[in-house]
Amino acid sequence: MLTNQSCLESFGLIEELDKQATETISGGYGVFEIKNKTVYNVPYAIDGTVTGDPSPGSDRIWTVFSGDGLTIEFDADVRIDYIKLKKYNLADGGVYEFQNNLNTDNPYDIDLYSVEPIPLF
Repeated sequence: MLTNQSCLESFGLIEELDKQATETISGGYGVFEIKNKTVYNVPYAIDGTVTGDPSPGSDRIWTVFSGDGLTIEFDADVRIDYIKLKKYNLADGGVYEFQNNLNTDNPYDIDLYSVEPIPLF
């Protein structure tokens, strides 16, 4: 078995098989957790509907049918007078956090970061 597994790993198939097994075990649903780790209100839309708790420290779990994923849209610049919309398709489940974006010079830039997969057990 280890020889076969090594061969499959070299083709990148183990990751895909693990993903399929996860979908089967979880009943075909994707679980997403969205956290706000900023000091700002961050309103966001899930699949085109404005929802979620935008307040700092908020934490919300979303469950969607696997394969459809989750589309999230938010304003990546938290200033009231400036809008910079970002949109992501989150397809693999997991934990995501709104955090300050330290890769720009603008102290008001935020982004959504994947921080960990949601454990099945």
